[in-house]
Amino acid sequence: MSDKPRERTGSRLGSRPAGRPGGRTREGASARAAGAREPGALAQLAAALRTPAGAAQPLFAQAPKAWQRALPYLLVATVVVSLLPTTIAVLTNDYGMDGGWAGALGVAQTVPLLLAVTRPLQAWLLVLVADTFGAVLLTQADKVAGHSWPWTPMAVIGYLVLMACLGLRESVRTLVGVWLVTGALGAVLGFFQPADTMNTAALLFVLGGVVLALTGALRGLGDARQRIAEQESISEAERSRRTLLEERARIARELHDVVAHHMSVITVQADSAPYRLPGMPEPVQEEFAAIAASARESLGEMRRLLTVLRAPDGAGGAGGPGGGADGGRAPQPGIGRLQQLVEATVRAGQPVELSLAAGAARAAPPAVDLSAYRIVQEALANVVRHAPGAPTRVSVTVDDDEVLVLVVNGPAARDAALEPDGPGTGHGLVGMRERVRLTGGTLDTGPLPDGGFRVAARLPLHAGSGTAGTDGTDDTNEERS
Repeated sequence: MSDKPRERTGSRLGSRPAGRPGGRTREGASARAAGAREPGALAQLAAALRTPAGAAQPLFAQAPKAWQRALPYLLVATVVVSLLPTTIAVLTNDYGMDGGWAGALGVAQTVPLLLAVTRPLQAWLLVLVADTFGAVLLTQADKVAGHSWPWTPMAVIGYLVLMACLGLRESVRTLVGVWLVTGALGAVLGFFQPADTMNTAALLFVLGGVVLALTGALRGLGDARQRIAEQESISEAERSRRTLLEERARIARELHDVVAHHMSVITVQADSAPYRLPGMPEPVQEEFAAIAASARESLGEMRRLLTVLRAPDGAGGAGGPGGGADGGRAPQPGIGRLQQLVEATVRAGQPVELSLAAGAARAAPPAVDLSAYRIVQEALANVVRHAPGAPTRVSVTVDDDEVLVLVVNGPAARDAALEPDGPGTGHGLVGMRERVRLTGGTLDTGPLPDGGFRVAARLPLHAGSGTAGTDGTDDTNEERS
């Protein structure tokens, strides 16, 4: 661990640009995604059954495959094709109804079921009217005695299919209304029951209630899961936004300390210019006095803003350096203090090797200097948390245009006690991204094939010479932060 540059490390960095280290990572992620097992057909159907359909959507509209989305149409069509000839035959042969009336009644009782996939409530109204009209016609049939009335067996089957479609689509209030109307209509028809017939009003009332209860409960389960998923998505978005705002406030506090130093130097130089340069013309002295006044006013505005940022409810970041009352007044660290950071990490039991280019601290402007230190600090903190005992290499090199920061660690030691898996606080990667975005550089992070991890950042030395944003960031690594 020396402040002298290591030629071997620098050559390896030069031969492998940090902007493209994610190739293996992306290939590994693609392989993992391709290897993930898709849920089976039954699981997909169960999920589609639990997913509530919208007012203008058919059943299974959210199913992933075309044949699954077409399945409700196929099932209802099968029911219609089966019930239509059966209804006509039973009405004609068993009940003794005229063939023409039997055909018309069979069509009216079964064909509207085709609407049940998309418009079950309208289909229910049509079927209810047809079944009621059929019950009235059956009172005049020749062979109605000894058979079911007011609902024939075929009407009961079609009505239950319709109840299932209703339960999966409509609200609880609508389902209760449908069930009560069915029971009330059956009770009213009971007053006109022909002699020697079996009343099926109570049977349909009970079976319809059971089907509505089961399918309605299934829809309610889907609604509840959907609401939970929406709330989790909202909570995750709020957590990410809060973390981002906290990190931006922390960076703003640190930048204030950097900028305030230079503004103070400007103020002192402008105020002392008339004494250091005797014989200065009066207009020039007034110009220096105006510069000093503007600098002092800017410092005052910055300090007032800093008072808000350093409020007790958001001061100092997540326990990092610079937090707290005393840490907020301490000088901001930079590349020159990486040696101390690495030594402190080594004393904590983490084997770390530092390769620091000579003159890197002097070459980097204040924002880049601070960002490079914080990126290394966050990366080492993640290594300690997620890969204790792993050999780690920290490299900082500089050329004419940029500072390259590279932190690579191997897999955790076999006897190391790892923290339980969890979502993490999210401050590590968020902080790195914000700092890289601030300087206009690029960030690339990701796991390595041997089980280790890599953090690579390019920070331009001159404003506008880097790539704005962090398009190279691999978002699959948030579990490390």
